Amino acid sequence: MTDHSHDPFQWLESLDDPAALAWVAAQNAATRARLDSDPRFAGLKQSILANLRDTRQIPFFAEHAGWLYNFHQDEAHPRGIYRRCTLDAYRANSQDWQTVLDIDQLAATEQVDWYLDGVSHYTEQPQHVLLSLTPGGSDATVTREYDLDAQAFVAGGFAFPYGKNHIAWRDRDSVFVCPAWDEAQLTRAGYPREVWLLQRGHSWEQAQPLLQLDEDAMMVAAWRFLDAANPVAPAAITAFDIIEASDSFYSKTYYHLAGDSLIALPLPERAEIEAYSHGDLIVKLAEDWHFAGQHYTAGSLLAVACSVGSGKVGRIAELFVPNEAQSVEMVEATLNLLAIIVIDKVKSRLVTLRWSQGGWQPHANPLPTGGVIEFADQPWHSDLLYYSYSDFLTPAGLYRLDLLSGGEPEVLRQQPAAFAAADFVAEQLLARAPDGTAIPYFVVHRRDLALDGNAPTLLYGYGGFEVPMMPYYMDNFGPQWLEKGGVFVVANIRGGGEFGPGWHQAAQGPRRQVSFDDFIAVAEDLIARGYTCARRLGIEGGSNGGLLVGACLVQRPELFNAVVCEVPLLDMLRYSELLAGASWIDEYGDPQDEDERAALAAYSPYHHASADARYPLALFTTSSKDDRVHPAHARKMVARMQAMQHDVLLFETEGGGHGGNTGQEQTAEELARVLVYLYRQLMD
Repeated sequence: MTDHSHDPFQWLESLDDPAALAWVAAQNAATRARLDSDPRFAGLKQSILANLRDTRQIPFFAEHAGWLYNFHQDEAHPRGIYRRCTLDAYRANSQDWQTVLDIDQLAATEQVDWYLDGVSHYTEQPQHVLLSLTPGGSDATVTREYDLDAQAFVAGGFAFPYGKNHIAWRDRDSVFVCPAWDEAQLTRAGYPREVWLLQRGHSWEQAQPLLQLDEDAMMVAAWRFLDAANPVAPAAITAFDIIEASDSFYSKTYYHLAGDSLIALPLPERAEIEAYSHGDLIVKLAEDWHFAGQHYTAGSLLAVACSVGSGKVGRIAELFVPNEAQSVEMVEATLNLLAIIVIDKVKSRLVTLRWSQGGWQPHANPLPTGGVIEFADQPWHSDLLYYSYSDFLTPAGLYRLDLLSGGEPEVLRQQPAAFAAADFVAEQLLARAPDGTAIPYFVVHRRDLALDGNAPTLLYGYGGFEVPMMPYYMDNFGPQWLEKGGVFVVANIRGGGEFGPGWHQAAQGPRRQVSFDDFIAVAEDLIARGYTCARRLGIEGGSNGGLLVGACLVQRPELFNAVVCEVPLLDMLRYSELLAGASWIDEYGDPQDEDERAALAAYSPYHHASADARYPLALFTTSSKDDRVHPAHARKMVARMQAMQHDVLLFETEGGGHGGNTGQEQTAEELARVLVYLYRQLMD
């Protein structure tokens, strides 16, 4: 086996070493000189920025006690404001918004680079919220209690230091706290391993400890389910307290907090509790389950009757058992129903069930199929559902529907069309993987495209963590790519969640190469069908998708002429030592295990870069504020390839973190830079 113990570029893992920072600055300057200086860059940036700031874009919201709350960014508020209006004002599009929190003002007052990471309303009195604030867009946050009516932080209210904490309301005067502001509180993966219950007015020394995991576990979280199943009075609302203790990314134990006692629930290790309604835990299985003489198949959605206070399991009902072309994506519990988004042949449909006569019965709904349904909001103690519907060529619409009444959805907003959809077509095709498996993919292109093998084509993929790649409206890539003759492709490779747990597990751990082979098979199928050629074919992916395109770059460099590798994992022999990497051992394998290390070494992109290969010019992007996937992955890959005399580009942003939580101007700049790179590599 090749010795990978010596790493001459490990010094780039430092986030504060002046030499590393100077190296990054030089890389950024070189990339700007080549891409930002392109005469198309400034116009692209302004066009994308104008689209982001278009007041016709849908302001999505969450409804609480009659108010619609929305987070909004624009030129005057680059960090954003949290604002609210009534439903009548929203329907009238009156722009009668009331600002309840100004992040730009807060950042200026406190002289901290604050961005808003999240707002957690206390369900029964939603003017009280826990604000999660992040400096520069990192995953780690500080949490503070805020009164939206008073538009001020609560004096003496809940407040927690900076860390990857998990904080959740239990009731108005207590919160579950999974702290991560001290090294002793962390797992090896850098996430909380303790659960505490803190009462209002108590110091941290008075908090009640509930659970502590071993440091080799992954993380712990806690929350309260409220079951509003037709209560006659607020006091009748049933509460079910849950602690989720994750030994690894997919294996977990659920505990029910009953008084001061923790009761382990008899669920399988690979299962997710999705909701709680009418005394039932709604559970999605990721593995087969044998319980009380019955067999339940992986991927199924179950209603598991569970007694508050004892955690005893009673009746178990199968709510949805997917076939080979289906998977359960999301569940919402309304007052009287369950709303379930099912992925069926990589398109969405809604399944609704109503509680009746002591069980869950099918309930018709009018939602369309063939595109993508996403839940936008489900207001507490109602059967209202706000959802969006879109596809590659259909702009998103925001709809309001009373699920119980069975009436027609109300159209609240329609995203403006960014391009003439009639000129384009979206097709779903199949490629054949080396092992014979059919791999679906979507192709979006001009209706009159000549299949002469010459179309600039961008292939996008992810293939990990059971995350499905669904169609989405191309509001920026439509005018900036499709209308310029480009073809856009989304691959539904194994490792993703398009077809349930089996599709994911086929490329998990030592089987990772399967997802790379699937992606390469789609690329080859595009060429074989005459859409494009290697000279005109580019690939793009981020995070785990960055690993995907990085692996394909080093394995098949002759197949592509552009590679956009964003916030990637690339050093698979050290990934578990960097930031949150240890939390993904269940997905990739453990570099400390001899056999699993061999499987990782067989494809680790960083270790397979070769001086003898001929690589296309690749663009790697990352963020110095990414505290999930370490920016060293991209840094070291670029440094190693440059040392081998390969031409390669890196751009590292100062803010935004892993999820790109930043202002609209930086978002527009980053997309414009990628587009210029793609034009130069595939179109020019």
